[in-house]
Amino acid sequence: MKKKGTDKSLLAKPFSYRDLVQYQEGSIVSRTVIDQEVGTVTVFAFDEGQSLSEHTAPFDALIEVVEGAGVITIEGTEHGVKAGEQIIMPADKPHAVIASERFKMVLVMIRAKPL
Repeated sequence: MKKKGTDKSLLAKPFSYRDLVQYQEGSIVSRTVIDQEVGTVTVFAFDEGQSLSEHTAPFDALIEVVEGAGVITIEGTEHGVKAGEQIIMPADKPHAVIASERFKMVLVMIRAKPL
């Protein structure tokens, strides 16, 4: 079982999301930076054409694209995103990700219900 927590190798020093994961042909590579009960931060590198199929999550999730470009589909509406842009995927709404070219993104999920 994977241990929860913060990636200790990254504590108290500057880093770049781009450098945390490398592209792998025909694959999606991910690295979890923070994995806590209250939320996660995960960096992904998608090879061109790779995708995450449509699914839902019980919490809002923020994506920040740090390199390249992709398409985020939320409730059937496609949103092209590129480096420097962000998009919020609402809780309980179907969403999917596809790499229109190689791209890297950060997924931030805060596990909290609205007040």
